[in-house]
Amino acid sequence: MEKKEFNLHDVVEMKKAHPCGTNRWKIIRMGMDIRIKCEGCDHSVMLPRKEFARKIKKILQKQEE
Repeated sequence: MEKKEFNLHDVVEMKKAHPCGTNRWKIIRMGMDIRIKCEGCDHSVMLPRKEFARKIKKILQKQEE
């Protein structure tokens, strides 16, 4: 399986959709844990990096430097 490269402020799609109906998440914090914010309802979730890497489907939008 390919290693996905994600950075702060990237917009990603997760394997499961959020209960609000959208599947777009923005990475707002990175470290040992990764905090992502739902683009639809602004709810944020913190996941361990290993779990996040397993649950991410694809990167929709890269943050420009």
